[in-house]
Amino acid sequence: MTSPIRKIHFGIADRHQMFRLFDRHARRPNRWQNDDSALYAGEWFEIARAEHDYMLEILPPLWMRGEMFALREFLTGSITSLFYTLCINGVTRFFHAYCDLSDPRSPYEMRDAIVERERRPVKAMTREERIEHIWSATHDDYRGYAGADFRPEHRGKRTVIVYGRPGNRFQLLDHLTDAQISEKLPIHLRHLPLPEAA
Repeated sequence: MTSPIRKIHFGIADRHQMFRLFDRHARRPNRWQNDDSALYAGEWFEIARAEHDYMLEILPPLWMRGEMFALREFLTGSITSLFYTLCINGVTRFFHAYCDLSDPRSPYEMRDAIVERERRPVKAMTREERIEHIWSATHDDYRGYAGADFRPEHRGKRTVIVYGRPGNRFQLLDHLTDAQISEKLPIHLRHLPLPEAA
């Protein structure tokens, strides 16, 4: 079973990127008409200390527990932002994550998943992480959701623009080829290895 916890951006997000990543699903069809908790729960990314401290000072937190605090305002349902200060391999780092507080274990499972992912000695990206980074990094004008020109079973799924002959077109994000994924990743991420199978 695939963990719902997923890294959605590689690198340390600056303030502009952080706010954009907070709602990277903003243009989804039928926004707010369904319970969209599953879109957000489990997403996480790294931020700088300045962004962590800025978020701590905006509003009094809902709660603070050791290396984490939760925002008072909920995004949807029982999903809210958690901010972590974690020492990983001797370095203090800062992270944002969306956790479902209806499960009291969620903040701790998220913390453990972040630490496990970031302790890997070799930087590697799974196919899923590559796809999520592409979605996070692509400008809204070049990504969207499958509409009437897609088969009914694909409508509403995420799409990104691909370039080629005979012209540019939107393609399902999950159907990108390895070559298309490589083209869409920043140069410094293109050659990271896939994780070795356990």
